Amino acid sequence: MTTRKLPPNASVASATEGQKLVAPAASRNADALCDLLGRVAPHRGRALELASGTGQHVAAFAQHLPDLNWQPSEIAPDRRASIDAYADGIGNIAPAAELNAIQSGWHADHGAKDLIVLINLLHLISWPEVVTLVTEAALSLNPGGRLVLYGPFMRGGELTSTGDQSFHAALTQQDPEIGYKNDADILDLFARSQLSLVDVIEMPANNLAFVGEKPAT
Repeated sequence: MTTRKLPPNASVASATEGQKLVAPAASRNADALCDLLGRVAPHRGRALELASGTGQHVAAFAQHLPDLNWQPSEIAPDRRASIDAYADGIGNIAPAAELNAIQSGWHADHGAKDLIVLINLLHLISWPEVVTLVTEAALSLNPGGRLVLYGPFMRGGELTSTGDQSFHAALTQQDPEIGYKNDADILDLFARSQLSLVDVIEMPANNLAFVGEKPAT
Protein backbone atom coordinates (compact mmCIF):
# COMPACT_ATOMS: atom_id res chain seq x y z
CA MET A 1 0.00 0.00 0.00
CA THR A 2 1.25 3.47 -0.81
CA THR A 3 2.62 5.18 2.29
CA ARG A 4 0.71 8.41 2.71
CA LYS A 5 1.14 11.28 5.12
CA LEU A 6 -2.05 11.43 7.16
CA PRO A 7 -3.24 13.97 9.72
CA PRO A 8 -2.87 12.96 13.38
CA ASN A 9 -6.56 12.09 13.78
CA ALA A 10 -6.57 9.56 10.92
CA SER A 11 -5.90 5.85 11.47
CA VAL A 12 -5.08 6.31 15.16
CA ALA A 13 -4.11 3.27 17.26
CA SER A 14 -2.21 3.00 20.52
CA ALA A 15 -0.65 0.16 22.46
CA THR A 16 -2.52 -1.71 25.17
CA GLU A 17 -1.85 -5.06 26.83
CA GLY A 18 0.51 -7.46 25.06
CA GLN A 19 0.53 -7.04 21.28
CA LYS A 20 -2.94 -5.58 21.14
CA LEU A 21 -3.46 -2.11 19.71
CA VAL A 22 -6.59 -0.11 20.38
CA ALA A 23 -8.23 2.34 17.97
CA PRO A 24 -10.77 4.70 19.56
CA ALA A 25 -12.90 4.73 16.40
CA ALA A 26 -13.13 0.92 16.43
CA SER A 27 -14.17 0.98 20.07
CA ARG A 28 -16.92 3.47 19.27
CA ASN A 29 -18.43 1.88 16.17
CA ALA A 30 -18.08 -1.88 16.77
CA ASP A 31 -21.62 -2.33 18.11
CA ALA A 32 -23.19 -0.40 15.23
CA LEU A 33 -21.18 -2.39 12.70
CA CYS A 34 -22.12 -5.70 14.30
CA ASP A 35 -25.77 -4.66 14.07
CA LEU A 36 -25.26 -3.69 10.41
CA LEU A 37 -23.67 -7.01 9.49
CA GLY A 38 -26.33 -8.89 11.41
CA ARG A 39 -28.87 -7.32 9.03
CA VAL A 40 -27.07 -7.42 5.66
CA ALA A 41 -24.41 -10.16 5.77
CA PRO A 42 -24.85 -13.84 5.02
CA HIS A 43 -24.87 -15.68 8.34
CA ARG A 44 -22.63 -18.52 7.18
CA GLY A 45 -19.78 -19.05 4.75
CA ARG A 46 -16.38 -17.44 4.26
CA ALA A 47 -15.77 -13.79 5.17
CA LEU A 48 -12.77 -11.58 4.41
CA GLU A 49 -12.08 -8.31 6.17
CA LEU A 50 -9.79 -6.00 4.22
CA ALA A 51 -7.47 -3.66 6.14
CA SER A 52 -8.46 -5.14 9.48
CA GLY A 53 -6.43 -2.61 11.44
CA THR A 54 -6.12 -3.45 15.12
CA GLY A 55 -8.36 -6.52 15.00
CA GLN A 56 -11.03 -5.11 17.28
CA HIS A 57 -13.65 -5.25 14.56
CA VAL A 58 -13.03 -8.78 13.32
CA ALA A 59 -13.06 -10.12 16.87
CA ALA A 60 -16.45 -8.51 17.42
CA PHE A 61 -17.79 -9.63 14.04
CA ALA A 62 -16.69 -13.23 14.52
CA GLN A 63 -18.44 -13.48 17.86
CA HIS A 64 -21.59 -11.77 16.54
CA LEU A 65 -21.71 -14.01 13.42
CA PRO A 66 -20.24 -17.32 14.65
CA ASP A 67 -21.21 -19.34 11.57
CA LEU A 68 -19.01 -17.22 9.31
CA ASN A 69 -15.35 -18.19 9.03
CA TRP A 70 -13.38 -14.94 9.12
CA GLN A 71 -10.12 -14.13 7.34
CA PRO A 72 -8.68 -10.84 8.60
CA SER A 73 -6.00 -9.12 6.54
CA GLU A 74 -3.60 -6.24 6.97
CA ILE A 75 -0.38 -5.00 5.41
CA ALA A 76 1.33 -3.73 8.60
CA PRO A 77 3.11 -6.41 10.68
CA ASP A 78 2.35 -4.77 14.03
CA ARG A 79 -1.33 -4.66 13.17
CA ARG A 80 -1.34 -8.30 12.06
CA ALA A 81 0.15 -9.17 15.46
CA SER A 82 -2.61 -7.15 17.13
CA ILE A 83 -5.30 -8.88 15.06
CA ASP A 84 -3.99 -12.30 16.08
CA ALA A 85 -3.92 -11.21 19.73
CA TYR A 86 -7.58 -10.16 19.60
CA ALA A 87 -8.48 -13.37 17.75
CA ASP A 88 -6.84 -15.62 20.33
CA GLY A 89 -9.43 -18.10 21.56
CA ILE A 90 -12.03 -17.24 18.88
CA GLY A 91 -12.30 -20.35 16.76
CA ASN A 92 -13.77 -18.85 13.58
CA ILE A 93 -10.95 -16.36 12.90
CA ALA A 94 -7.95 -17.44 10.79
CA PRO A 95 -4.48 -15.97 11.36
CA ALA A 96 -4.20 -12.51 9.84
CA ALA A 97 -3.06 -12.57 6.20
CA GLU A 98 -0.65 -10.08 4.67
CA LEU A 99 -2.74 -8.46 1.94
CA ASN A 100 -2.38 -5.15 0.13
CA ALA A 101 -5.98 -4.43 -0.81
CA ILE A 102 -5.09 -1.72 -3.35
CA GLN A 103 -2.74 -3.94 -5.37
CA SER A 104 -4.12 -5.65 -8.47
CA GLY A 105 -4.36 -9.42 -8.47
CA TRP A 106 -5.05 -10.31 -4.85
CA HIS A 107 -8.37 -11.93 -5.70
CA ALA A 108 -6.44 -14.90 -7.09
CA ASP A 109 -5.31 -15.84 -3.57
CA HIS A 110 -8.43 -14.72 -1.70
CA GLY A 111 -11.34 -15.91 -3.79
CA ALA A 112 -14.60 -17.76 -3.12
CA LYS A 113 -15.76 -15.37 -0.39
CA ASP A 114 -19.37 -14.96 0.70
CA LEU A 115 -18.73 -11.65 2.44
CA ILE A 116 -16.06 -8.96 2.15
CA VAL A 117 -16.00 -6.09 4.63
CA LEU A 118 -14.01 -2.85 4.55
CA ILE A 119 -14.19 -0.32 7.36
CA ASN A 120 -12.91 3.27 7.24
CA LEU A 121 -10.28 3.08 4.51
CA LEU A 122 -11.62 4.68 1.33
CA HIS A 123 -11.08 8.27 2.51
CA LEU A 124 -7.41 7.43 3.18
CA ILE A 125 -6.57 6.21 -0.34
CA SER A 126 -6.76 7.67 -3.85
CA TRP A 127 -9.63 7.12 -6.28
CA PRO A 128 -7.59 4.81 -8.58
CA GLU A 129 -6.79 2.73 -5.49
CA VAL A 130 -10.49 2.60 -4.60
CA VAL A 131 -11.25 1.33 -8.11
CA THR A 132 -8.65 -1.42 -7.79
CA LEU A 133 -9.89 -2.46 -4.36
CA VAL A 134 -13.55 -2.71 -5.34
CA THR A 135 -12.72 -4.44 -8.63
CA GLU A 136 -10.62 -7.05 -6.84
CA ALA A 137 -13.26 -7.53 -4.14
CA ALA A 138 -15.94 -8.14 -6.76
CA LEU A 139 -13.75 -10.77 -8.39
CA SER A 140 -13.21 -12.43 -5.00
CA LEU A 141 -16.90 -12.90 -4.19
CA ASN A 142 -18.89 -16.03 -4.80
CA PRO A 143 -22.15 -15.54 -6.73
CA GLY A 144 -24.58 -14.14 -4.19
CA GLY A 145 -21.71 -12.88 -2.03
CA ARG A 146 -21.81 -9.39 -0.57
CA LEU A 147 -19.41 -6.46 -0.27
CA VAL A 148 -19.90 -4.00 2.61
CA LEU A 149 -18.07 -0.65 2.54
CA TYR A 150 -18.35 1.63 5.56
CA GLY A 151 -16.99 5.08 6.26
CA PRO A 152 -17.45 8.81 5.71
CA PHE A 153 -18.59 9.94 2.26
CA MET A 154 -19.80 12.98 0.38
CA ARG A 155 -23.50 13.07 -0.49
CA GLY A 156 -24.14 14.43 -3.95
CA GLY A 157 -20.66 15.90 -4.01
CA GLU A 158 -21.24 17.80 -0.75
CA LEU A 159 -19.72 17.46 2.72
CA THR A 160 -22.78 17.51 4.95
CA SER A 161 -21.38 18.29 8.42
CA THR A 162 -18.80 20.68 9.81
CA GLY A 163 -16.85 17.73 11.21
CA ASP A 164 -16.68 16.13 7.77
CA GLN A 165 -15.62 19.42 6.19
CA SER A 166 -12.78 19.79 8.68
CA PHE A 167 -11.59 16.19 8.38
CA HIS A 168 -11.71 16.19 4.58
CA ALA A 169 -9.75 19.45 4.51
CA ALA A 170 -7.13 17.99 6.86
CA LEU A 171 -6.78 14.90 4.66
CA THR A 172 -6.45 16.74 1.38
CA GLN A 173 -4.02 19.23 2.87
CA GLN A 174 -1.71 16.36 3.77
CA ASP A 175 -2.27 14.51 0.47
CA PRO A 176 -4.41 15.95 -2.35
CA GLU A 177 -5.05 12.46 -3.77
CA ILE A 178 -7.06 11.31 -0.74
CA GLY A 179 -10.16 12.53 1.09
CA TYR A 180 -13.87 11.74 1.11
CA LYS A 181 -15.28 9.94 -1.91
CA ASN A 182 -18.66 10.79 -3.42
CA ASP A 183 -21.62 8.45 -2.95
CA ALA A 184 -22.59 8.58 -6.63
CA ASP A 185 -19.09 7.53 -7.68
CA ILE A 186 -19.27 4.50 -5.38
CA LEU A 187 -22.61 3.50 -6.90
CA ASP A 188 -21.16 3.85 -10.39
CA LEU A 189 -18.13 1.78 -9.41
CA PHE A 190 -20.39 -0.97 -8.06
CA ALA A 191 -22.20 -1.07 -11.40
CA ARG A 192 -18.94 -1.14 -13.38
CA SER A 193 -17.72 -3.97 -11.14
CA GLN A 194 -20.94 -5.92 -11.82
CA LEU A 195 -22.18 -5.61 -8.26
CA SER A 196 -25.89 -5.08 -7.68
CA LEU A 197 -26.71 -2.43 -5.09
CA VAL A 198 -28.51 -3.92 -2.10
CA ASP A 199 -28.69 -0.79 0.05
CA VAL A 200 -27.04 2.44 1.17
CA ILE A 201 -27.50 2.74 4.92
CA GLU A 202 -27.15 5.83 7.08
CA MET A 203 -24.89 5.02 10.02
CA PRO A 204 -24.01 6.89 13.24
CA ALA A 205 -21.59 9.85 13.13
CA ASN A 206 -22.75 10.75 9.59
CA ASN A 207 -21.18 7.65 8.03
CA LEU A 208 -22.62 5.49 5.25
CA ALA A 209 -22.59 1.78 4.53
CA PHE A 210 -22.77 0.59 0.92
CA VAL A 211 -23.90 -3.00 0.43
CA GLY A 212 -23.36 -4.64 -2.96
CA GLU A 213 -24.04 -8.18 -4.13
CA LYS A 214 -22.48 -10.27 -6.86
CA PRO A 215 -25.39 -11.61 -8.91
CA ALA A 216 -26.01 -15.33 -8.74
CA THR A 217 -25.27 -17.12 -11.99
